[in-house]
Amino acid sequence: MFNCTRTEKDYTENYELRIQPATKVQKAKVFLDGRDLDRMDEGGRQTVRTVVIARPNILITIEASFDPELIDGITYPAGKVATEISLNQVTGKLIKAETIQGGILGVHLGNGRKTTEEHCVPLLGENH
Repeated sequence: MFNCTRTEKDYTENYELRIQPATKVQKAKVFLDGRDLDRMDEGGRQTVRTVVIARPNILITIEASFDPELIDGITYPAGKVATEISLNQVTGKLIKAETIQGGILGVHLGNGRKTTEEHCVPLLGENH
């Protein structure tokens, strides 16, 4: 388990990241502030595709797809986001690369690949 910090311009967010390795009967899971990142609802679907623990790095890939949406009278097309995360357990450096295609994120953030860097600290006494 890790306590992570993301800073963007004047905004700072702290969150808890928990990675549960795969077992023989269950695929690997990733939790953000206790929320399972494998999610599906009426607005779309998000799936953790892979979790690879190759010490000192943890590599995670996530895919999300969103249905068309109507917000405040504006119609947004369907969209997809592919996320690749690399977390170095020694340095705490987390690099997240997101590829955005369409949807509300494509309209507001622009389509294409965006890379951000965050910092994580292991929570002592926890298994990671």
